Amino acid sequence: MTHFIDIVDHSTDWLQHVLDVAHALRAQRQAGQTNQPILAGKTLAMIFEKPSLRTRVSFQQAMYELGGNGIVLHQQEVGLGQRESVADVTRVLCGMVQGIMARVFEHEKLRQMAEHATVPVINALSDHSHPCQALADIMTIRDEFGEDLTGRTMAFVGDGNNVSRSLARLCSKLGMNFTLAAPEGYTLESELFDRINRDVPGVTAKQISDPIEAVKDADVIVTDTFVSMGQEEEKEQRLPIFAPYQVNAKLLSQAPEHAIVLHCLPAYRGVEITDEIMDGPRSRVFPEAHNRLHAQKGLLAVLLGNA
Repeated sequence: MTHFIDIVDHSTDWLQHVLDVAHALRAQRQAGQTNQPILAGKTLAMIFEKPSLRTRVSFQQAMYELGGNGIVLHQQEVGLGQRESVADVTRVLCGMVQGIMARVFEHEKLRQMAEHATVPVINALSDHSHPCQALADIMTIRDEFGEDLTGRTMAFVGDGNNVSRSLARLCSKLGMNFTLAAPEGYTLESELFDRINRDVPGVTAKQISDPIEAVKDADVIVTDTFVSMGQEEEKEQRLPIFAPYQVNAKLLSQAPEHAIVLHCLPAYRGVEITDEIMDGPRSRVFPEAHNRLHAQKGLLAVLLGNA
């Protein structure tokens, strides 16, 4: 049994396999064919502590298209870690469903689930990481540059957050260079970059404060909201600090002409990204969002369907 809690837990071969399955299932769908019902008779419990559009629709539709079922459970219904302990909720669900997906605030809840689960547990977002989003992003990048991404460079411009952490780890697994451009005090842990540079020969991972320097050799420029869920009280403090990190025409003019732009959504237009860029010819934001469905299908097919 395999969980999907963090990118770091998995080998490059396993991650590539998930992506390959995702691409194959998408190709079937785009050809007008129905995917094989490899998850028939299987149910995924989907726990949401945080609101969701892409995560809920992509997982529920993925289960449906693969012949299975998804049950949505909101925090007010479950009371994860409040009404009942994480361990007890997990034990109950494991006797009823074949997989658990959870979108939570504290990453530790996912670790506790995995410790007590007898079915696969999937991290659909935590304060620490967002590996499902990273899979969809890499799927989108493969669409643009091909399956072999060795030597490509990603620049993440903005907050050192859960998405940037997962992308740094997945890029290194796939031979991609990764640069985080973030203000001082909003970077990721330096140990992450030290580990990548030590353990992955030929890959460069770094974090700097200059967004122009970050994008000058980038094949992919990624941004995200400057104020994540749970940080609303910091909004007035954060926005002036992050203003120089907006992805706009001026910044994109410093990147290679072939560079594409990603944003995991929801976007605050005019804040971290302008309309001109998000709706422009170099944006892949909406194909990226659509790939959440396909990446989820690949992941579920492997975890629950032994694909």
